[in-house]
Amino acid sequence: MPRIAVVPGDGIGIDVTREAVKVLEKLSEISKLKLELVHFDYGADKYLKTGISLPDEAIEDFGKNYDAIFMGALGDPRIPDMAHAKDILLGARFKLDLYVNFRPVRLLDERLSPLRGKGVKEIDFVVFRENTEGIYAGIGGNIKKGTPDEVAIQESLNTRKGVERIIRYAFEHAKKFNLPKLTMSDKGNAMQFEGDLWLRTFEEVGEEYPDIEKEHMYIDALVMQLVKNPERFNAIVTCNMFGDIVTDLGGILQGGLGIAASGNINPEGVSMFEPVHGSAPKYAGTNTANPIAAILTAQMMLDHLGYAREAELVMKAVTKAIRTDNSTRDLGGKLGTREVGDYICSELERTAG
Repeated sequence: MPRIAVVPGDGIGIDVTREAVKVLEKLSEISKLKLELVHFDYGADKYLKTGISLPDEAIEDFGKNYDAIFMGALGDPRIPDMAHAKDILLGARFKLDLYVNFRPVRLLDERLSPLRGKGVKEIDFVVFRENTEGIYAGIGGNIKKGTPDEVAIQESLNTRKGVERIIRYAFEHAKKFNLPKLTMSDKGNAMQFEGDLWLRTFEEVGEEYPDIEKEHMYIDALVMQLVKNPERFNAIVTCNMFGDIVTDLGGILQGGLGIAASGNINPEGVSMFEPVHGSAPKYAGTNTANPIAAILTAQMMLDHLGYAREAELVMKAVTKAIRTDNSTRDLGGKLGTREVGDYICSELERTAG
């Protein structure tokens, strides 16, 4: 029986995680899905009381004794520097070597498209973001801080190993799901050394996949084409910083961050799944947050764990909820957080047989 560590997080993270768990529990009732859900209270409240964010022993426990981690949104204004959120998210990503950030971008209803003339057929691609290197490696510092002569240095770390494994993962995904083209994006005309490493590695690894079309685009051209012609993309692979930006644009293309799911994958170990919206503390407990991103994140987790049928049931139920206005106000509906979760559970019960 797969064990899932559930960390609800802060703010609306707690509200929407509750609905995702509700969906998983409903599936356990009506299908062959068997999961052991273990809840942890790591978040702002615990940090403020104890000074504990996510200790090393907890990360070691997750890595050894769990099959996946479900992580809610983190962030709280009582902790201005968000130290606990950085410790938890970046700590898990780096210490568990979650080097693949996987973001599907799929429009589920025509009316949610922000682009004129672009609908469900045109907005359907995946993004692979390198998740443990680049700017996020945290190499740099300040000298003469707070003076007119202050200098700030932030370095981008890229290794051949890190670049190759994310590119290879993207090619393997394209091969497995018959995606005809993989686009690699960098800014090699300005970031000479990083761009050279990425492009050479992309070309060399690409030789092993002769049936997949390879495309290289500078990041500024890529984001313009995502808005103008999203249909030209099947899969995109890029570095940590550019991936962060591109995936947020992708979230808007699919209808908003309220339906954007993500997975932080270690193909050889435990993986972590999280919706990508913020914690929005002022809306916590108001029953207004959109839980669909959290529910689709649970759907991704199910698929990753091998529960393809249950994952497809969730996708169909979510799609129906959006298309019939059984959703929150940001998607055109009138339901609250709990009611959306209840509707999706009722759809699962109706269709599971």
